[in-house]
Amino acid sequence: MAEKVFTIKNPSGLHARPAMMLVQKASAFPCEVTIIKDDKKVNAKSIMGIMSLGIRQGETLTVVTEGEQEQEALQAVGEIIESVLE
Repeated sequence: MAEKVFTIKNPSGLHARPAMMLVQKASAFPCEVTIIKDDKKVNAKSIMGIMSLGIRQGETLTVVTEGEQEQEALQAVGEIIESVLE
């Protein structure tokens, strides 16, 4: 299992387009990818789960990966979270 905290840098937060990119990136890996915000846990491969978090700029998310290629998945998902996408 791998775990890391990331901060949202995008001024618009994690709205539909970057959320979809995050889901696509997470889905490219065979491991489980979970995103935790406050007390909510969601599957990072679920667009509805990601959107339900209402993620805004400056908020922190914990990403937990478990299984095959967990380190690679953690890095790739983290890059999406911390990028500034319009």
